Amino acid sequence: MTSVFMSACRRIASAMAVALMALTMTGCAAHAEAPPFADWLKEFRAEAQAKGISNDAVERALATVAPIERVLELDKRQPEFMLTLWRYMDIYVPDARVEKGKEMLKKHAALLAEVEKKYGVPPRFLVAFWGVETDFGRNFGAFHMLSAVATLAYDARRADFFRQQLLSAVRLVERGDVPVDVKASWAGAMGNMQFIPTTFEAYAVDWDGDGRRDLWNNLGDAFGSASNYLSRVGWEPDYTWGREVVLPADFDLSLVGLHERKKLAAWQAMGVRSVGGGALPDADIDGSLLLPTGAEGPAFIVYQNFRTIMRWNTSELYALAVGHLADRLIGLPRLSIEKPENAQMLRFADIEIMQRLLTKIGFDTGGIDGRAGPMTKAAIRGFQKANKLPADGHPSFGLLERLRAAAGG
Repeated sequence: MTSVFMSACRRIASAMAVALMALTMTGCAAHAEAPPFADWLKEFRAEAQAKGISNDAVERALATVAPIERVLELDKRQPEFMLTLWRYMDIYVPDARVEKGKEMLKKHAALLAEVEKKYGVPPRFLVAFWGVETDFGRNFGAFHMLSAVATLAYDARRADFFRQQLLSAVRLVERGDVPVDVKASWAGAMGNMQFIPTTFEAYAVDWDGDGRRDLWNNLGDAFGSASNYLSRVGWEPDYTWGREVVLPADFDLSLVGLHERKKLAAWQAMGVRSVGGGALPDADIDGSLLLPTGAEGPAFIVYQNFRTIMRWNTSELYALAVGHLADRLIGLPRLSIEKPENAQMLRFADIEIMQRLLTKIGFDTGGIDGRAGPMTKAAIRGFQKANKLPADGHPSFGLLERLRAAAGG
């Protein structure tokens, strides 16, 4: 950082209120310390070579790399709406995808059976992941992978994580797995199953032994790699992901959530039943209950494989979509509760209003960030209990109106 720039920063800081001084200095330092992209890339080249990657591979991989402004926009963009279960199902489990997935199950049955025999992941789950991630190979992404990952590695927000992704991507080029011009998602996820570089490097397999792990054109490699990953992070071959259930009217909603695990027999004793009123499976397995749309929507009991799906993507709604699509592919029914006609998506601004109102009337949300995290849900439950409402912790427009009334507008 130059002395001239530091002097300017000090003059700016001294002219501002004390409350803003630290923020101003941090901003000045960040701008001054960031080198031009070309200089940063030169330093990265040296690091890659120091870590044992050949000079030829480094030059081939990085020769055409350039920052992509759109990638930064997508990384920093705050979505306006909070996606709901219904919206997730509309996007990822439409009827057309279910039918296409059934066709893919039949078309690739022999290959999928071989992969299942080795790794223990049923075909319907592999096809469900495939459908959710790339619509069965229709959409691999439109960004130059190496440039996208380099852009995110250069940006200070998540530099350490994406620097590791870029090093891994260059090693994949060196190994011959990844072409230098390959397209990916804006965050560098690649191929039929959308593996990020470190996942590709650690878990991808060469199913047919041709010397390359091709996750774009070789479904054996793609299915084998996905199965290898799932099996190594906890997939249990003898069980499914979970199922829709029905809760008794007086059920203790504080037991809902991934934090609570009980044997199926224990849930059965509390009155939890399969849809239609039948008993839960007679299996020695733990389950957790989820109410993704609140007490009036569908309820699910989820098992270890649900948590394994969340190793792929940490969203509960994503895991429910994959699990439900996998069920639909083998003829299991739609959810027993249909999407309400008036179903709406809350905006993050609506959650912020909820948080402010909850705080105003004495329920700690842990801050105002527009996201219904654990503390906000606990605050909602506290308000619901105090007002003799079903304490499901679920944000809704109805809850927002009650909070407004309770807070006097």
